Amino acid sequence: MRRHGQQNGQHGQGRRQDRTRPDLDDATADAVGRLSEALEWAERARGALYEFHQLSGRADLTLIEAISGLEDAGHPRIAANIREELYGRNVLDGRWTFQIVEEYDELYYRPFVEVDEDVRRRLTDGMRHVHEARMKARERARAGRDLWGPGA
Repeated sequence: MRRHGQQNGQHGQGRRQDRTRPDLDDATADAVGRLSEALEWAERARGALYEFHQLSGRADLTLIEAISGLEDAGHPRIAANIREELYGRNVLDGRWTFQIVEEYDELYYRPFVEVDEDVRRRLTDGMRHVHEARMKARERARAGRDLWGPGA
């Protein structure tokens, strides 16, 4: 039986599914949605840390090229001064960028992911983006579109 774009409530590729969880109250759906949004911000912060890690690494590799170039150009003292001042430096006290990324992952990101998964498992049967699915269903219904159909 087909109702609001749903095919027998089944999951899977090519099958339509009502992901609005009508059995879930709005306050719970909104709160779980906020938790997932918070995780998305943590994901973005993690991405920024990886970008910082890669940008700093690129700076170090380019620094090595500059030092070698100065040596090759006959400026060994200047190259030695740069090597002494900058080469192999920590970016934070005692840490390189890979250690910052690892610490963020271990202390903040992984626990955040685990809590989000646990809450969704307990409250939405593990479904992600229930709040957004409700928004999609409302907006597509207002527009007279198939709620879960493909295309526009």
